[in-house]
Amino acid sequence: MNKIYNRKYIPEIIKLSSYFPVVGIIGARQVGKTTIVKMLMHKLSKPLHYLDLESPSDYHKLQNPELYLSALNDKCVVIDEIQTKPELFPVLRSLIDKNNGESCQFIITGSATPDLLLQSTETLAGRIAYVDIHPFSIDELPGFISPEHHWFWGGFPKALFAPDDLLAAKWIENFIKTYIERDLRLLGLSAEPLFLRRFWTMLAHMNGNIVNYSTLSSSLGIAVNTVKRYIDFFEHAFLIHRLYSFSSNIKKRLVKSPKLFISDTGILHNLLGIKSLDELYGHPALGNSWEAYCINQILSTVREKYTASFFRTHDGSECDLVLSKGNVPCYSIEIKFSETPKLTRGNLFAFSTIKAKKNYIVVMKDERYPIKDNNEVVGIKNFIEELINQNQPTI
Repeated sequence: MNKIYNRKYIPEIIKLSSYFPVVGIIGARQVGKTTIVKMLMHKLSKPLHYLDLESPSDYHKLQNPELYLSALNDKCVVIDEIQTKPELFPVLRSLIDKNNGESCQFIITGSATPDLLLQSTETLAGRIAYVDIHPFSIDELPGFISPEHHWFWGGFPKALFAPDDLLAAKWIENFIKTYIERDLRLLGLSAEPLFLRRFWTMLAHMNGNIVNYSTLSSSLGIAVNTVKRYIDFFEHAFLIHRLYSFSSNIKKRLVKSPKLFISDTGILHNLLGIKSLDELYGHPALGNSWEAYCINQILSTVREKYTASFFRTHDGSECDLVLSKGNVPCYSIEIKFSETPKLTRGNLFAFSTIKAKKNYIVVMKDERYPIKDNNEVVGIKNFIEELINQNQPTI
């Protein structure tokens, strides 16, 4: 029997379900959405009734959804992978309104963002709250999982907790294969699997860099607008994310194009053909992989509490990550894979220009010490703990 590890999203989901008629739990396939739902058993104000729309028998039960769901008024109905039956959204709205917007009526899960699940956004406006589920983050790791193991294999549960490296690698390869052959098509992206594999691999090689739509267009032989549409789709499916440029009134000309990151480093390493941690240490992608890992962990922690961006000028001054509240920069973060991290003149210029409340160099090692000009070196785990302590939820 597989052990179930606690996830940090449970208190938030419980709180939202006490107020909203519907809670939407969204994230990539296999990220742990169904497991989280099962962890909610006996923790909500109503008993759960679970429907998996990828099960033919459960799908068949909803041939007349209004009749079936009306009989479950005393339960919180979980509808798993709702994007497979989007015509349910108007029915849910009707049932919610008949019950005067009572809380904790439905929990829905989906493998696409609300922008992709357009009907949910339009039909359930004001009735639904969303919770984005990320792969396991560093603050959720049980003690027997090292940060290095987490960095290399990523945070998808079946890879992270696989009994050995061979099974972890096999699971990731099957995950990629299933996405390009089945899941992306089900979500609405019609393209040949070989093309999608090539496209995803090219994005992996672009990880941590400024997105060059023209280069992708030329290499793939498709229009720039098609490239942008595909990237939008991959982002909506939680496979990548873009980090946008810091907004400032400074006179220096800032790079405006976004940077692109693969959302899970286990997936990244597979797409790059990197087979082991030792191989990664000697690979040219080492620095960008570490940057992606740190940014993924930080964004998973701060979520909507901060606006994330990066700072780069055309003459090379840069800062990997800026966390702001409103228009006020709170953290300037430079990410280094080094035991003796040093700031360049460009980093120092970026820090002095951004004028954040705190400037950090984030490294792997669990340590913390000041360096010149009121800047501080901090390990990624220590920094995540600081962010959590600074933003304790009121639940």
